[in-house]
Amino acid sequence: MTMLPPFSIVIPAFNEAGRIGGSLRSTLEYLERDCPGSELIVVNDGSTDATSEIVREVFATPGAITTRLLENFPNRGKGAAVRTGLLAATNPVGLFSDADLSTPIDEAPKLVQPIVSGEVDVALGSRALDRRLIGHHQPWRREQGGRVFNFIVRAATGLPFWDTQCGFKAFRLEACRPILERAQTTGFGFDVELLYLAWRAKLRMREVPVRWNHCEGSKVSFFQDSLRMLGEVIALRSRG
Repeated sequence: MTMLPPFSIVIPAFNEAGRIGGSLRSTLEYLERDCPGSELIVVNDGSTDATSEIVREVFATPGAITTRLLENFPNRGKGAAVRTGLLAATNPVGLFSDADLSTPIDEAPKLVQPIVSGEVDVALGSRALDRRLIGHHQPWRREQGGRVFNFIVRAATGLPFWDTQCGFKAFRLEACRPILERAQTTGFGFDVELLYLAWRAKLRMREVPVRWNHCEGSKVSFFQDSLRMLGEVIALRSRG
C-alpha cells in the first residue's frame, strides 16, 4: 500500500470510556505503520466519565504520532467538538472519525488520497453507495429512519449525496477552514451544515463508499435526536 503523507485525525468523544482506549490504540497503530508524522486529536466534549483519563493514559506513550487532547466544557455537542478539532489541526488534510471506529480507520486512504492528489476538497464516507460494504447493519427501524432523514436532507438542501450522516469525512483544510469557522450547528446535524456550506461555496466534493459496521452504544437517540436534526436542517435552509 502506498503510504499517505501526514494528515490529522479528529475523534470527538463524549462518555466513551468503554471503548476510547481500544479505538485510539488501533488508530495509532495504523498511523505509525502507514502514515508516520500524522496527528491524532481527541476532543473530549464534556464527558462525565473517565474518557479524559483514558485518553491521557494512551497518549502518554511516546511514538511517531503527534497526539493532543482538547477539552470542551461543558458539553457543547458533537458538531462543536469536530470543529474544535479540525480548526486545531496542523496538517493540510483533516479527517474526523466516530470514536467507535464504525468505519475502520484503514479506510482513510479512500478519502485522504483524492484530496492529497488535488481531485477534491471534501470527501465523505458513505454507507449508501455500496451497501455490500456494511458488515453489521443497524436495527431495521434506525436504518430506515436514516434513509428517510437523508431523503429529507436532499429535498430541503439540494445536496446530491445519499449519506450525509456517516461519521467519516475528510477536508482540505485550507479550502474548508472558512466553512468550519462559519458553521453554527453544534449537534448531530452539523454534517449537513458543513456539506451544505461547502456545496454553496462550490468546493469539489465526492461521496465515497466505505466499509462500516454498526456498534452498540450510539449516542444518537432515535426519536429525540432525529427530531432535533430535522429542526437543524430546516433552520439551515431558512438561513439560505
